[in-house]
Amino acid sequence: MSTYRAFEATGVHHLQLVERRLTDPAPGRVRLRVEACGICHTDVLAVEGLREDPSRPIVPGHEIVGVIDAVGAGVSSWQVGDRVGVGFLNGQCWECAPCRRGDFVNCLQQEHTGTTVDGGYAEVIHARASGLVRIPDGISSIDAAPLLCAGLTTFTALQQEGTRAGALVAVQGIGGLGHLALQYARSLGYRVAAIARGPEKEAYARKLGAHVYIDSTVTDPGTELAARGGASLVIATATSGGSMNPLVKGLAPKGKLIVVGATPDPLTIATPDLIFGTHTVTGSLTGSSIQNEDNLAFSLAHDIRPSVEVMPFAQAPDAYERMLSGQARFRVVLDMTAA
Repeated sequence: MSTYRAFEATGVHHLQLVERRLTDPAPGRVRLRVEACGICHTDVLAVEGLREDPSRPIVPGHEIVGVIDAVGAGVSSWQVGDRVGVGFLNGQCWECAPCRRGDFVNCLQQEHTGTTVDGGYAEVIHARASGLVRIPDGISSIDAAPLLCAGLTTFTALQQEGTRAGALVAVQGIGGLGHLALQYARSLGYRVAAIARGPEKEAYARKLGAHVYIDSTVTDPGTELAARGGASLVIATATSGGSMNPLVKGLAPKGKLIVVGATPDPLTIATPDLIFGTHTVTGSLTGSSIQNEDNLAFSLAHDIRPSVEVMPFAQAPDAYERMLSGQARFRVVLDMTAA
């Protein structure tokens, strides 16, 4: 095979199927035959032209599972036939100041899969060896793909220093991120509160692990959390800054609001809500490749799985639209092996 198929994003809201020439991996990189790729809301950066040069073709997708079929010079820890994953962070450089201090997530030379380098809406991708994630036996490529981004993002956000087992932890939003966060929070031993809009989501939230359900259409979630003693952590997954504003006053003393849902509208927080109770508002950006392996091992041990809608590779534009509509339950995954 000398060529492969890929969907390229150019301009604004334009995905085109193209044929590309197959090339050997560069030094320090590997080439994968993609088996599955999840569709994430962050894919809008590529497809909607929200990058430095939207005219430059880019292949979206950063929840990728595949099998290595070629390795570049200098790669010694990976070999042909390994089943691996690639997430949003495509691998650290090892040389910048954050890397030298072990802060690989904030590497200054980090490539972003599907945004600054080609991603997984393709039959083949190239990736840095430093960004590869070993996929354990016992989990399918379809299930593993969303865990590499949506799973890792919420898993790392939930593991904040000082959060004891049995503490009240709240998850705002039951969507692609939130439905996994609820499963992780319950398995980590927290008392879990789910915050969402409408009574129809309560049964599913409790099935995923919530002990408490808060309907934000009928009660202020911050006031409700405070009445329950306050949350040590609130994981905000909804793509709405306005919906996050009431959550700070629902924190326990020294509690943290961890923002993982990317949204263009700002947070508006009253300064007394920060000062009294010594509260913290912070963001959390996914995790490193080795943390992703921890995430997959934990998911496998606790039977944590995403709820997915599977679509064939040829329907990638439709899969993207399905994600964008907000109607997917809860992650859309491209199956490269499907007809």
